[in-house]
Amino acid sequence: MRDTEPVWRGTIMQSAMAPPELTGLEQWTLFDFESVFAAFRDDEVFGSEMYNNTIGLVFGPTILGMHGKQHHDHRSLIANAFRQSALAQWEPEVIDPICDQLVDEIKDDGQADLVKAVTFEFPTRVTAALLGLPQEDLDLFRRLSFDLVSITEDIEAGLNASVELGTYFQELVDQRRRAMTDDIIGDLVAAEIDGEKLTDEAIISFLRLLLPAGLETTYRSSGNLLYHLLDHPDQLRELQEDRSLIPAAIEEGLRYETPLVSVPRNTTRDVEVHGVTIPEGAQVNLCIGSANRDEKRWPDADKFDFHRPRRAHVSFAGGIHSCLGMHLARVETSAMLNSLFDRVTDLELVTDEDTKIVGMPFRSPTHLPVTFRPAATGSS
Repeated sequence: MRDTEPVWRGTIMQSAMAPPELTGLEQWTLFDFESVFAAFRDDEVFGSEMYNNTIGLVFGPTILGMHGKQHHDHRSLIANAFRQSALAQWEPEVIDPICDQLVDEIKDDGQADLVKAVTFEFPTRVTAALLGLPQEDLDLFRRLSFDLVSITEDIEAGLNASVELGTYFQELVDQRRRAMTDDIIGDLVAAEIDGEKLTDEAIISFLRLLLPAGLETTYRSSGNLLYHLLDHPDQLRELQEDRSLIPAAIEEGLRYETPLVSVPRNTTRDVEVHGVTIPEGAQVNLCIGSANRDEKRWPDADKFDFHRPRRAHVSFAGGIHSCLGMHLARVETSAMLNSLFDRVTDLELVTDEDTKIVGMPFRSPTHLPVTFRPAATGSS
């Protein structure tokens, strides 16, 4: 499609979350990097207000569907909760210990499913810790998080989880209003816009959004990266021996196998792309997965190689709606890899017909069976 029809009238998928009134929208898809990147940058023409009528019906009003000053003000407040100084504190105090503990739980077993034991579990535990959730609530949070992020497969379970999470988060917000705490929920409760505090609805909507935005994409991207490292044992071995290559491996994993294949935008006026006119009011699907494999930007784009020259990808979107948690996701994935490499050796993938990366619009392996040996004492 990049070669023959980079601006295509049609859609590569149908979302189970789209309400009936949206299914009649004229659908278009952009496939090449140049067009996708430009659309992300031009929020005046390629708006995101349609989220208010799709996931907004489940999560409530979020920054995804906001525009202009409202978006700027809310994003600035939320971004403050993910500031660099907070990340510098979270990594040694929260993220590293969680990843170390998870690998310690399996390192002597000789085998494990890394999706179940590590890649789903570490962002779940990190998110719970950063929100300041009680330890005894972890099982409840894990269950509700899984149901919510699986809403496209089981919409009833997702809707029920949304309601239950709303009630759960409301109790936590009420607690912070009575006695402030040093965590993300506390930061949001204390935040103000023009002297006005965020409403409970705005805080709870963001907390719901944090689960698919921060939990699902991180667990999927880390699973994708591990799959391709295990499928390229020479690169895996090199990474284990030289940890300075981890940032490059993370970026190549995000480019090569993006966890989110496509995101929608809506046109606010007629717009011409590559000589093709897309009418006002159309839904335009930005195919990130295709854009990240554009041969014009990356030679041998269909090859996984973390030694390739670094060029920015669009896995975290772009423009005013670029992912707020992208730096946290990178820190989490790096910590997970270091914990794994410190504690086990001879990692090998156990392949069967189900060991593969699948899914639309989210992609990742459903399971990742591996064998390994515990690292010699003193390696960690």
